[in-house]
Amino acid sequence: MSDYEVTLVNDNMREFYVRFYGPGETPFAGGIWKIHVELQAEYPYKSPSIGFMNKIFHPNIDELSVAIAMLPEISIYTFFHYRSGSVCLDVINQTWSPMFDMINIFEVFLPQLLRYPNPNDPLNGEAAALMMRHPKEYEAKVKEYVQRFATKDIMDATEDGNDDEADEEMSDIGSISEDEE
Repeated sequence: MSDYEVTLVNDNMREFYVRFYGPGETPFAGGIWKIHVELQAEYPYKSPSIGFMNKIFHPNIDELSVAIAMLPEISIYTFFHYRSGSVCLDVINQTWSPMFDMINIFEVFLPQLLRYPNPNDPLNGEAAALMMRHPKEYEAKVKEYVQRFATKDIMDATEDGNDDEADEEMSDIGSISEDEE
């Protein structure tokens, strides 16, 4: 993943953060999200756990627990969990294959989810309703969230330890175990 900024957690090769940039030509363009990645001992045979650490306004991402939902165009459906950024992607949880790797997640799966939201299967009902009823207002709110929660300054503040200012900009942290699915 040479084109990505990766920061190890406690020098652990199995746990790290990746800076993920919003895809161009979408309302998410210019946004930067901190994605937590944890590789299980069985990786690549078992899927990684990933999660958004800062807020994002999207019909298929729970704003409070940041979970990603269904994207049928590329067969992405199910939950996998980590902290506040629980992500719902069938290709990660149920149909994961050792043929997939981190590049697939960051260059295909997540960008496709942001490009093609599915308001018919929402985790964030407010975002879904706004997208369906008032698309221009939805796009404006996405851009507002990008400015409030996903800028370079906010990301730099959280990584420099200036968490007082950045704590307001990060998602609430919770824990969801697989037993709760």
